[in-house]
Amino acid sequence: MNDDSLSFFMDWLDRYLNFEHNPKKGIFWLDTMDFFSDRLGHPERAYRCLHVAGSKGKGSMSMMAACILEEAGYKVGVYTSPHITDFRERVTRPGSFFPDHVYEDSARELIAAVDATDDDELPGGRRPTWFELVTLFAMLCFRRAGMDWVVWEVGLGGRLDSTNIVRPDCCLIGPIEKEHTEFLGDTLEAIAGEKAGIIKKGVPVVAAAQQTESVRDVFRAKAAECGSPIIFSDVEARTEVTGYGQAEPKLGADPGMGVCISSALFSRPLRTNIRLLGRFQADNAALVALALKTVLPELDEGVIEQGLGKAVLPGRFEIVSPVSGFPHIPQMVLDGAHTPRSVSLTMETFSRLYGGKELPPAGIATGTGRHGRPVLLFASAADKDVEDIAPLFTDCFASVFLTRPGETKACDMGRLENAFRAAGIDYTANADYLHIIGNALGEADRLAVPLLVTGSFYLVAEVKKYLSDLQRLAAGTDNL
Repeated sequence: MNDDSLSFFMDWLDRYLNFEHNPKKGIFWLDTMDFFSDRLGHPERAYRCLHVAGSKGKGSMSMMAACILEEAGYKVGVYTSPHITDFRERVTRPGSFFPDHVYEDSARELIAAVDATDDDELPGGRRPTWFELVTLFAMLCFRRAGMDWVVWEVGLGGRLDSTNIVRPDCCLIGPIEKEHTEFLGDTLEAIAGEKAGIIKKGVPVVAAAQQTESVRDVFRAKAAECGSPIIFSDVEARTEVTGYGQAEPKLGADPGMGVCISSALFSRPLRTNIRLLGRFQADNAALVALALKTVLPELDEGVIEQGLGKAVLPGRFEIVSPVSGFPHIPQMVLDGAHTPRSVSLTMETFSRLYGGKELPPAGIATGTGRHGRPVLLFASAADKDVEDIAPLFTDCFASVFLTRPGETKACDMGRLENAFRAAGIDYTANADYLHIIGNALGEADRLAVPLLVTGSFYLVAEVKKYLSDLQRLAAGTDNL
């Protein structure tokens, strides 16, 4: 999709309500999706699919599943959100975009169908939302590109999410946390009920370990109601992290993570090295492997191992090395974690690779060759639980920089600063995110230490754009 076509399509989409930028209640229903799907000839039925829900890990699981299916020789599409730097990240193949004509022709098909529809034709007279239109666009792209399989990541919740018109071969449900409580409910059980809404009649379900038995019961009850077999990955499989690439992780190297997954569903234990790091990613890998083996029982274990090892996703513990323009930063980690649990898991992995509270003060290298304490760049949207997140960073960083996550998300800087102050963390704060991004990169470069960027996918996107702009500016200067 060339820049002009993408710009035109994005401008057209921006005429419609974008929940990601302007959350509102009472805008979720499936009638509009059903209406336009029918008008477009049901593009979502042109391929087999998996449907992935959960509070965290949906994107990682979706990409893992897509990579396994592609390794098995299928043509595979994957639908995830949000995108980090390129809109096409939402509608793609594992590791590569579709040819421009797929996006352009699908956009024209969608625009023609929607613009030709009067509001009084729509169910309840309700205009489609931005996310509904993007989902329809994805369905058209995947049909036009001739996909065999598509992996659909739920956007929000499940029961009324725009993806929930698909007819999956298997439903995958990750761990449930308290999130988006104003829309999904204020208890784990209520949120689980919304996620369970993706379960379809007779369709197998593979679910992750959950915080409480009552959450499992929600999924069991819905599966029973639908006559759908259900298994839980922590019961059906045993998962072990066998190492991080080397006995002593080295800065500047992509460590990978060894994983062993054992289950009666497999002819032998799976042993693979995955690039999505963290103990929770090993659990995600086990869930995905069980789901694919459930749907495709003849799938070779070697194919599963190879597919899991190929999965990568922007902004999910993404390791950047070298960092363009900052040659002394050994590695930068970009992670969109934004809940207490996800940030805790990010910190667990980051500390494993780069050290944590046991490190000496900044600038003092140890005998192992590791550098001093790293630098943190953190931003948070106004609705995040910063009071519980801030203490996770105590005594871990040489310098901490706080800002807002770009232009589109509201941020309460006063509350953010209070949370870090209460946690006993010295920080530098500035609502000018471009200024603070530059400061954080400069400090990590000056100290020659790793930089962790976390708290928001929007912050990750802004850091990537900042570095890209610097690179373009440098290239332009060189050509003078």
